[in-house]
Amino acid sequence: MLGLPDSIRVVLFDLDGVLTSTAVLHRRAWKQAFDTFLRQRDPDRFEPFTEQDYLSYVDGRARLDGVRTFLRSRRIEVDEQTVEAIGTGKNDEFLACVARGEVEPYPGSVRYLEAVEKAGLQIGVVTSSKNGADVLDAADLSRFVRARIDGRDIAAAGMPGKPAPDAYLAGAEAFGVAPDEATVFEDAISGLEAGKAGGFGYVVGVDRVGNAEHAAAMRSAGADVVVTDLAELLDR
Repeated sequence: MLGLPDSIRVVLFDLDGVLTSTAVLHRRAWKQAFDTFLRQRDPDRFEPFTEQDYLSYVDGRARLDGVRTFLRSRRIEVDEQTVEAIGTGKNDEFLACVARGEVEPYPGSVRYLEAVEKAGLQIGVVTSSKNGADVLDAADLSRFVRARIDGRDIAAAGMPGKPAPDAYLAGAEAFGVAPDEATVFEDAISGLEAGKAGGFGYVVGVDRVGNAEHAAAMRSAGADVVVTDLAELLDR
């Protein structure tokens, strides 16, 4: 009833864009931070940060890795102080969104979490965000989660971020299972690549973009199946 192989014992969810609509808030905060920087740097040659920039260079990555990857795509070289300033500006805007009560879980994701819990599988969250605990609490999803690996844990352990599989491997280890006994749920290309690289038993792509081109890219990145909402898996 969960749309997963029978061998799966643990499910590992990315957070933003998979369980909660906060990917939209992240994208908005990134756009504000990058557009401010780009406009101040060269007003006459300003090219705004786009949705495709978000998907290609930022989505799923640790905050400062996202800054570096996007700036590299524009062939912009800056010092680490500037990287930190852009990342801090983005995070301040995102936290303001959280404080305003703008965090909402996807209804289909809540239905799926309830079904997973009822089926007796263990639920974990693996997110690059250092605000993972706050977002889960704001969305009233902490009650489902038995283990959480977030950006703070990743930084403290010195793990490489997605697309490296290390954070998801740590999630499987937290439950004492092998990767092939766990499923990864991701909306980011970098996260799907991490699931594939880690040898996980099943990788689910959650396509919140909603077009054939992006769904094809998700399959190429490692998704075994692509859905637009987690509740679709309940009907398989």
